[in-house]
Amino acid sequence: MQSKKIIPFAILALVVVIIIYSSAFVVSETEQVIITQFGKPVGDAVTEPGIHFKMPIVQDVNRFDKRFLEWDGDANQVPTKDKRFVWVDCYARWRISDPLLFFQRVRDERGAQARLDDILDGETRNAVAKHDLVEIVRSSNRKPVVDLDIMEGADDSEVFPEIEIGRDKITREILTAASQRSKELGVEVLDMRFKRINYVEEVQRKIYERMITERKRIADKYRSEGQGEASKILGDKERDLKEIQSLAYKDAQEIIGKADAKATAIYASEYNRSADSREFYRFLKTLDTYKTTFSEKDWLILSTKSDFYKFLEKESGR
Repeated sequence: MQSKKIIPFAILALVVVIIIYSSAFVVSETEQVIITQFGKPVGDAVTEPGIHFKMPIVQDVNRFDKRFLEWDGDANQVPTKDKRFVWVDCYARWRISDPLLFFQRVRDERGAQARLDDILDGETRNAVAKHDLVEIVRSSNRKPVVDLDIMEGADDSEVFPEIEIGRDKITREILTAASQRSKELGVEVLDMRFKRINYVEEVQRKIYERMITERKRIADKYRSEGQGEASKILGDKERDLKEIQSLAYKDAQEIIGKADAKATAIYASEYNRSADSREFYRFLKTLDTYKTTFSEKDWLILSTKSDFYKFLEKESGR
């Protein structure tokens, strides 16, 4: 009998536990909650962390992230004000500022991402189309480092024009416009930046070709200057070499002349000293003449009265 009485109490206790379990929910510090009843929101958003309660079975808990969320847009081809087609890739950070309005308008983060694609991409296109490319890629009018070879013959104001707005202010314009539209979704756009801005492929190819041509021009200029310097060095070398050879030849001739003069003086002094010395001198000079006049294979026809034959005759007589 007692067991039969316990069973209803056990069932009742189980039902109470189930009701309490289904009615209680925990909200973490990174979450905010909207309670819905039959799909419609009930009451205000629950943003305080801790244990909270709802009506069991008929009410549901819809959780949303309280932290900063990421939006990463797709790269789009956009024309600038000066008719330059560029790829623009952006990213942004956002958060759910009004959970109830957020639930009513977009239901979840996937819906919010789709709406942010429309808002941020649209505002980015509008901003890029209203400004020249130089305003989008530059943030200040700082003085750039200039390659004098590339800038030769170019106007600084054309290559580095002054900007009035700059990329930072343009991103602030996009952020301000997007924030106004995102408030209607219960979303706050915290920040937005350009991740990449680049020319389309066709324009890139033309720019690279122009860069290659410019670099080839500079290389040809360096080669021409190098060849000119090489020719100048070779010319200086030839001039210095001839000058050295000329001075050396002059010194050699002076030495030879002094030696010949000294030898002549010696010969003259010996020649004037005695008849035997004069005869000996004539003999030596004749022998030198023999060496330079003919060789062993030469034939000579000489008169017996010739001075040139005289020493040969004496030599043969011996």
